[in-house]
Amino acid sequence: MARLAVNVDHVATVRQARGIDEPDPVFAAGLAELAGAEGIICHLREDRRHINDRDLRLLRQTVKTKLNMEMAAVDEMVDIAIDTKPDLVTLVPEKREELTTEGGLDVRAQPDHYRGTVERLKRERIQVSFFVDPDPGQIREARECGADIVEIHTGHYSEAKSEPEAIERFGRIVRAVESAAELNLGISAGHGLNYVNVKRFKDLSQIEEYSIGHSIVAMAVLIGLEEAVRKMLDLVKSF
Repeated sequence: MARLAVNVDHVATVRQARGIDEPDPVFAAGLAELAGAEGIICHLREDRRHINDRDLRLLRQTVKTKLNMEMAAVDEMVDIAIDTKPDLVTLVPEKREELTTEGGLDVRAQPDHYRGTVERLKRERIQVSFFVDPDPGQIREARECGADIVEIHTGHYSEAKSEPEAIERFGRIVRAVESAAELNLGISAGHGLNYVNVKRFKDLSQIEEYSIGHSIVAMAVLIGLEEAVRKMLDLVKSF
């Protein structure tokens, strides 16, 4: 049965829009766990545009399930991860000008760099995931670099403008999941998934965890965070 991990970045984005102290992503993480979420995700960006160091520190102190820190593979973030000790680090690409992460990590471009990053984190007994496009080549390279898990980027599928396009893009995800399973990697999926498009994943039993944030926070504006988490959890657990 698949797990649901909730990304609280978007709660922090609402807070930063006014430059005040609420809503608090740490409090939101607690509500998400009470509603049944089995993991909390936060992305500490280099520019601190939403989640900040205080949030990460308090999330490490309060999260009872699993804390997944998304980050760029740069020395500053590795140092922070080693100091904070999240349960899992997910390495993601990061561009200053993007609104949200636009694609998967190009592992093949810098394999030695990523291998060194993984080695530093694993010395501290921190699991490492790579956020990659549904590309078997990137998945194989992530495995070579020491990844424990790959998170398949579902954003391009989620942005499909027609049913044929969605089917074609979902096919790429299926093939990527099969490749990751053959390599005995842990498999998660996320980016752009919502209460409708996630239903297509029902028969992809190899996916162990879904990472979802924006859709849950958007629904929470209308019905409350705990109920929004439960609604997504009902879908994921039906897989």
